[in-house]
Amino acid sequence: MPHPIQHEEPGPTGAFFYEHGGERLAEMTYSRTNASLIIIDHTGVDERLKGQGVGRELLDALVAWARETQTRVIALCPFAKAQFDKDPSIRDVLK
Repeated sequence: MPHPIQHEEPGPTGAFFYEHGGERLAEMTYSRTNASLIIIDHTGVDERLKGQGVGRELLDALVAWARETQTRVIALCPFAKAQFDKDPSIRDVLK
């Protein structure tokens, strides 16, 4: 069952995240370098959600947003980089 992924970008940094019961249980954070480029720098998923695909859900939400907003992506986070390496269908957003 997919988790409802939210997005926030209050300034030069942003995050895609999943909250449950007021607690943030998973997030993928990024830094904006300019109006059309972000760097994914971290993915964290609570132990209670491990193995449920939440990390990939975060990335899929980020990729969909990047496509909509014509934002290019650099993946420095090891998890995100590994996902881009494994799945050519999402590489169109990479710089």
